[in-house]
Amino acid sequence: MLYTSAPASETNHAMPASKHRPAEHAHYRMVADAISYLREHQREQPDLATLARAVGTSESHLQRVFSSWAGVSPKRFLQIITRQYALDALRNQASVLDATLHAGLSGPGRLHDLTLACDAMTPGEIASCGKGIDLEYGWGDTPFGPAFVAWSQRGICQLSFCDSKDAETVRAFRRDWRGATHLENSAAAAKLLQRVFAAPLEQGKLHLLLRGTNFQVKVWEALMQVNPGDLVSYQQLGAIAGTGNAHRAVGSAMARNRIAYLIPCHRVIRQGGDWGNYRWGLERKLALHVWEQIA
Repeated sequence: MLYTSAPASETNHAMPASKHRPAEHAHYRMVADAISYLREHQREQPDLATLARAVGTSESHLQRVFSSWAGVSPKRFLQIITRQYALDALRNQASVLDATLHAGLSGPGRLHDLTLACDAMTPGEIASCGKGIDLEYGWGDTPFGPAFVAWSQRGICQLSFCDSKDAETVRAFRRDWRGATHLENSAAAAKLLQRVFAAPLEQGKLHLLLRGTNFQVKVWEALMQVNPGDLVSYQQLGAIAGTGNAHRAVGSAMARNRIAYLIPCHRVIRQGGDWGNYRWGLERKLALHVWEQIA
């Protein structure tokens, strides 16, 4: 993909997290392509000129857009996504978790304790696929491209990143919640997504409606206690949740998560320092991590 240069006025200021300019999505796509190249050629440690050629733009434009969007230079980003960085982050988090758990606490007591409230669905509501629940849904812009969001009066029940506003996302949502009533409301969705990605989150303002087993809900709630910008392994997450060594089951709970970003699966990596997979794309996972780290 070829990226042409943009006027300096569009690229030389950091973007407020709650306002999404028209150029932002094109910038994210450039950043995502650059991240993909850096990840694939990590061992070669490509310089700025090589990276700019790979994504089809000038060095100055890439440096400007990447730094404005991500908050760090491509060189610093490459340092962050290296295996050694991930291993060091896991070791540091292990010491934090050890101190917390030894003190008799269930988890570190993080930002989301103040900003998010969770309401788990009853077994009957799950079995009936949401019968009796009124759901609104729609599309909106985020710093990471378009997103689909659905919610009830009790809270957000789905948030999915998408590269385009595709009909299949809506069809899948309707199938998953076939017992509920559905009302499209993209104007409200856009406003809700602005609140989700505000920096910082509005304390006590956001609610989630969780649809999962008791085990899955327990894991998701534990994950929301991990600080933005931090990384944990599946084993460490299991320790926070009090599930022992059931790290495979923890991984399964991550795979069943329907609420991106707010239930932050992007903060979980493998024990050996590998970034692992991500339902909404590995490039987006890496971008989310760095975006949080410098916020």
